[in-house]
Amino acid sequence: MNIRETLEKIEYDTLVPRAAKSADTRGRDRLEPEDDLRPSYQRDRDRIIHCKAFRRLKHKTQVFLAPEGDHFRTRLTHVLEVTQIARTIAKSLRLNEVLTEAIGLGHDLGHSAFGHAGEAALNKLVHGGFDHYRQSVRVVEVLENLNLTVEVRDGILKHSKGEKGELLRRRPKSRALTLEGDIVRISDIIAYVNHDIDDGIRAGLLTSNDIPKEIRKTLGTNGAQRIDRMVRDCINATLACDYDAIMMTPEILQSLEELRTYMFQNLYLTPAVRSEFEKAQRVLTTLFEYVTAHPQEFFDRKSEEPVERLAIDFIAGMTDRYAINLYERLFVPRARV
Repeated sequence: MNIRETLEKIEYDTLVPRAAKSADTRGRDRLEPEDDLRPSYQRDRDRIIHCKAFRRLKHKTQVFLAPEGDHFRTRLTHVLEVTQIARTIAKSLRLNEVLTEAIGLGHDLGHSAFGHAGEAALNKLVHGGFDHYRQSVRVVEVLENLNLTVEVRDGILKHSKGEKGELLRRRPKSRALTLEGDIVRISDIIAYVNHDIDDGIRAGLLTSNDIPKEIRKTLGTNGAQRIDRMVRDCINATLACDYDAIMMTPEILQSLEELRTYMFQNLYLTPAVRSEFEKAQRVLTTLFEYVTAHPQEFFDRKSEEPVERLAIDFIAGMTDRYAINLYERLFVPRARV
């Protein structure tokens, strides 16, 4: 028995029956030899960490565009916070922590420059719309060619909720293929509503006491208390339903819904934030128009994909600073000495 087989046996011996076992994966699109050291989900995790799209997340926006402060979140720190929360839940439930980590680390690989402002801009430019979760799957399947397992790609695809989407999907057929995938879904919002509150306070747009009193009473008065309350509730509610689904109690879930609504109304959609969003959208729209009009400057002519598709991949992969620098190079006059 090699090391991988020993690790797979440990999973069978220690994880609960509903856990996704590495040896039982539905597989990859392209067959490849098994590794003698790492089970399948560990290989996926490692491939994500080493891909170029993952490294670019450090210079992509979370909420505040191209922030100058050292302590504002970026897309990379968001991904790490989501993954930490998801791993805590998975480990406590004796589900597959490594699969959860792989999905968490990969869930935002397709996010564009300027966060949701960039996503909204690209959504208007692409036939059929643009969604970062679909682009994330395209990143791992096509652009980075990682050949990940079905379970990891499914968890990436089904993590997003948007402004009004269900936090926990009610219909079984709409859930992720694995409980681990649904853990990342709920961990994503647990992470972002709390770190966005922290960033909003840092930016002077919120105070702790601005959060509605009933939400503070139910979830806690600071980020650590809120995260702890929601994580424990998710663990206990899932145990109480005997792993039928990843769950939260109605009281906590309603408060989390109300907190998300509060954040959209009082941070994400406020004039101070929206004005910067509109600038970012103009930058990406102008770049898209230029790139599609001058494809020879950016793409290999041998590519069989439509220019619009290549342009979207190019722009969605940009970091904030790359997009700004390219915009300045193309459209801002330079002083001559």
